Amino acid sequence: MKLPSATPETMLPRGVKDFLPIKAAKIEYLKRSLLEVFARWGFRPIMPPSLEYFHVLEKGLGGGLRERTFRFDDRQGGQLVAIPPDITPQVARIVATRMREFPLPLRLGYAGRVLRHAEQQTGKDREILQAGVELIGLQSPEADAEMIAMAVEGLKAVGAREFTVDIGQVEFFRGVMEGLSLPGDLAREVETAIGHKDNSGLQALLANAPVSEQARDEISALPRLFGGREVLERAAAVVKNDRSRRALDNLAQVLNILAVYGVDEHITLDLGEIRGLDYHTGIIFQGFLPGLGRAVCSGGRYDNLTARYGFPAPATGFAFNVLNLLFALDDVLEERTRSSIDVLIFQAGTDKLLAQRLARLLRSAGYSAARDIYPRGLEETMDYARKMGFRYVMTLGREDEDVRIIRVADGVSLQATVQDILAGDFAFLTD
Repeated sequence: MKLPSATPETMLPRGVKDFLPIKAAKIEYLKRSLLEVFARWGFRPIMPPSLEYFHVLEKGLGGGLRERTFRFDDRQGGQLVAIPPDITPQVARIVATRMREFPLPLRLGYAGRVLRHAEQQTGKDREILQAGVELIGLQSPEADAEMIAMAVEGLKAVGAREFTVDIGQVEFFRGVMEGLSLPGDLAREVETAIGHKDNSGLQALLANAPVSEQARDEISALPRLFGGREVLERAAAVVKNDRSRRALDNLAQVLNILAVYGVDEHITLDLGEIRGLDYHTGIIFQGFLPGLGRAVCSGGRYDNLTARYGFPAPATGFAFNVLNLLFALDDVLEERTRSSIDVLIFQAGTDKLLAQRLARLLRSAGYSAARDIYPRGLEETMDYARKMGFRYVMTLGREDEDVRIIRVADGVSLQATVQDILAGDFAFLTD
């Protein structure tokens, strides 16, 4: 019985991908560009491991991520180990256990892969490429503003032009909910309705709830508190509780600093955003690009995380989802990553010494050069060069003969002497 041949897709588990050279080049460009932005803001690289003890890692995970963590028995140690679903808890562990003697604040940046369980029906990636930063030790609006401004700068650096960064404040929501006396199930349903901007569903849930008129007005306003800076005034006119008002003051301070950074045009406010309630402690934000219904970056303040590892410290941070950026900016990245190799060196016959010497010389001068070692004629070499993105084909004979240099794009050729090239004359590569 003949078994059906496997397609590339069926040879991999669901939710993971191979990235061939063109896509891989775009991913490397995104990572390199973002890490350069992080470095300009004074962030130093950190490299957490790809495997952790689960009982240690789960201290830093919210309920949602804990359930999505890949875990298995370690045959060497007999303990349960896990592949991290997010890098931030790893950084928190490292700071709390390995860097507590370092002076604060700590500015740490990273790029790496994480793995998460995902429902098969959703078609979501299980492997996520993250590039992000964590700022440990600062409890100030300026630190929160720095994260948002960096996100804007990062988006611009990778070629995004039209985008928004939605900012929320989870303490505003907690202040509203604090005044309610809702049973647990109803409170969760109310949170879901607010998160989905379902105003009619929210009203139905509150219709018979034992809440005051003021509390009803406050919570009913949440799905509508979305827009520009005027949202602060609308929110202040509705909420009366101190906790929410302090959150509005904090948000106003952050917006004032962002105005100094000159990023106002990209900022929107969403006080009904309740993402990460079990994790975040203040400002939260997400970045969105046109045509993509999911965030390309997200982050916010998380002042309680390092304390789970025995080292209380305020903290804020964010991370880019590199694959979401790749999907949203594919056309832009095509132009930015269209790379070519400078020279493919072709030499017929058995003596390849000259070709090897010239390849070495070109590389030492900073050019990319490869030998066409595969045995074939010049016509086949030119076809290979076109398909693989070489700029020039250099054809060699003996050392006392001129070198023919063919521009792959249009077939135009010129002559040079071996002595000139050996002397470092690479004028043919400057066009």
